[in-house]
Amino acid sequence: MGGVRADGITFMHEWNIQSRAHACQACGRHFADQQPYHTALFDLRSEIQRLDLCEPCWKGEGDGARDRKGFISHWQGVYEAPPAAPPEAIQKENAESLLRKLIELDDAKYAAARFILAVMLERKRILKVKEQVQREGGRVFVYEQSKTGDLFTIPDPNLQLNQLEAVQRDVAQLLEHGLQPPSDVAATVRSQAEPSDASELDAAAHPPEAQSRDLTVAATSNPGAAVAGPAVLH
Repeated sequence: MGGVRADGITFMHEWNIQSRAHACQACGRHFADQQPYHTALFDLRSEIQRLDLCEPCWKGEGDGARDRKGFISHWQGVYEAPPAAPPEAIQKENAESLLRKLIELDDAKYAAARFILAVMLERKRILKVKEQVQREGGRVFVYEQSKTGDLFTIPDPNLQLNQLEAVQRDVAQLLEHGLQPPSDVAATVRSQAEPSDASELDAAAHPPEAQSRDLTVAATSNPGAAVAGPAVLH
């Protein structure tokens, strides 16, 4: 999703979700369950575009795709047919459903919450970083949901250590109560008690030194240091 500024410069709304295609985007044939497929990423400035191709089409067009302007990355996946939709039930938000809603909401004030949620899901091995793109506004991470193949584009909000507690509290309240009308969100989030999910949120921002970690935090002796982003895994 992108747009054009008044001075004619194209900009990109960097948070978005791109679902895995259910058919090859070259020949149009539907993917079968457990069929291998190939995904290519392209930076078109106004958006980061994905292209899903079947094996024969990738063999025929793969080299050309790599030579296309804006080519970023390529990987192979296995298509999983979507399961039947379960009956709807009223339940609390989970990290993934909340992240999807915040991305669809397209509100810049939730940038830090989106980033923390993505890191939480990466630690749970639900999301995996596929690529990192450097843009004028900073780094943008491209995550893949391992089961659905959906791509989540999440910009790095360059969080400072002294901002983490407030963001963790905001995310915990959103997980507990869900999204409310925009005019009520800020007041409610700030007035509630400490998060019930504090341990998980704290782990997202401060992973143990002994573990292989994807989010690193600058030394606490330097309170002005920024939180570093996750490592790219292919």
